[in-house]
Amino acid sequence: MTIRIDLGDRSYDVIVEKGCMEKASELLNLNRKVLIVTDDGVPSDYSESLAEQCKDAVLVKLPQGESSKNIINYELLQNRMLDEGFTRADCVVAVGGGMVGDISGFAASTYMRGIDFYNIPTTLLSQADSSIGGKTAINLGGAKNIVGTFWQPKAVLIDSATLQTLPDDQIASGMAEIIKSGLISDAELFEMIENQADTNLEDLLIRSLLVKKHVVEEDEREGGLRRILNFGHTIGHGIESVTGILHGHAVALGMTLMCSDEVRERLLGVMDSCRLPLSIDCDKDAVYKAVLSDKKMKDGKIGAVRVEEPGTCEIVDYTPDELRKRIERL
Repeated sequence: MTIRIDLGDRSYDVIVEKGCMEKASELLNLNRKVLIVTDDGVPSDYSESLAEQCKDAVLVKLPQGESSKNIINYELLQNRMLDEGFTRADCVVAVGGGMVGDISGFAASTYMRGIDFYNIPTTLLSQADSSIGGKTAINLGGAKNIVGTFWQPKAVLIDSATLQTLPDDQIASGMAEIIKSGLISDAELFEMIENQADTNLEDLLIRSLLVKKHVVEEDEREGGLRRILNFGHTIGHGIESVTGILHGHAVALGMTLMCSDEVRERLLGVMDSCRLPLSIDCDKDAVYKAVLSDKKMKDGKIGAVRVEEPGTCEIVDYTPDELRKRIERL
């Protein structure tokens, strides 16, 4: 299936097809210098197969984990392109999860004021969340995604075959983002997950991508509507930075604190069936401090997404004290 992200001259296709990575050269312009960025947790045959399809491939493998999304590795990517003689006609391809996509896209967006970027997400989380929309970033000073750009990819390849190598906790992490899409905009999707309907994972992923497609097309640079995609992230990012748990696990816990009691009860049941954590032992004061460092703070308040019933949501401005009370419920 091909999903078109319609953004005028920045439009691109998201190709969801099992085995599409094996024919990447037919779908992407790889007839040039290509910086392939991956990490040591991604099966090496993915990047090696892609490199064989490129005219001139340069492969960089970063250490696995969110901590690699830093300014040192960003500089490493810039220097590697400079040393290899990359020009504005060349490109960057990310092969991996969200960390790889974020830092690769940021490197592409700033090298020579911007070169082409392709995203090949290999985790369910990155396929459902960060693969489309053009957000790129690195972390700095303990703040997540605080330095970044909006830089749309030229194309996205989502190969469902990559999910076969993922451990259960990574699948669960990705399911959190699909659940999020249902809660904020597609009640039927949430009910499908809740009722464990006879639907395969790729179908759920496509419905989630269609939610994000609509939101990104309406609000590319997060001036309004796109903020609803942050449901669960405001407190979730704080949990993630303090505990180091997987992004989707933290977001799921964050969602339980930002919804009505009725939705929370249903959400906990869905999280349990998807093998997501229902609680966590953490330093709540540290989580609170991390939340206050969030870039969404404005006029002493933080706008956070709240869901009263599945399929609808609203953005509410919370004071720090109001958020502290919610964090205390962890």
